[in-house]
Amino acid sequence: MSINWFKYSSPASFYPLAGSMIPWFTAAAVLFGLVGLYVSFFVAPLADWQQGQSYKIMFIHVPAAWMSMFIYVVMAFWAIVGMIFKTRLSFMMGSALAPTGAIFAFLGLWTGALWGKPTWGTYWVWDARLTSQLILFFLYIGYIALASAIEDPRRADRATGLLAIVGVVNVPIIYFSVKWWSTLHQGSSINFNPAGADQRALSMTDSMFVAMLLMTFCFWCYTIAVALYRVRCEMVEREKNNDWVQDLVKSGDA
Repeated sequence: MSINWFKYSSPASFYPLAGSMIPWFTAAAVLFGLVGLYVSFFVAPLADWQQGQSYKIMFIHVPAAWMSMFIYVVMAFWAIVGMIFKTRLSFMMGSALAPTGAIFAFLGLWTGALWGKPTWGTYWVWDARLTSQLILFFLYIGYIALASAIEDPRRADRATGLLAIVGVVNVPIIYFSVKWWSTLHQGSSINFNPAGADQRALSMTDSMFVAMLLMTFCFWCYTIAVALYRVRCEMVEREKNNDWVQDLVKSGDA
């Protein structure tokens, strides 16, 4: 028996589905976060031979930076889908994701500054990766401000959609900046180096790798849960004059 997934492009159909998924992703975020923090502080090595204990900032900094880039790519994807198929839900999803992306971009910059002080001797340098990450943060702020400044939702969707699509070019610049230019920022945190003819080895210990993955899953699940919550609010706000929202209000489920 096949499932007609296209029906969930309708806000009326997606609203209850989103509501049923929020508790699961919230619980997963809490679980991954608690286990991830435990592994980070009590299982991973106490200190790095170069960075000392400050290297543990990486378990927050790297997943936050990953998520800030990934969320913007997803926003651009939803913008393209919305412009091609004229689906209202697509633009709502982009709007719901933007605040979380901005939070992760700020968290990446802030934790990077905390890491930079003991490592580089300064909180900030106009490094290629840091500067491009700062631009990403401003893109998020610009997206949110643009959506708030335009009263007509359809015009706001087109404007923010274009900004998301144009701005996504900054994401590969962030990722490849350490390869394209000579920068202070270290390269990829996870590298697979040859260890033998039939195996490959990580450039970090297994416990460090597990901790980083757990925190990444935590941030990922958190993003989905919060985005679903926000998009439900967006649906009710935009569709408040439709019958299905009126029915929700009467039943007390809105």
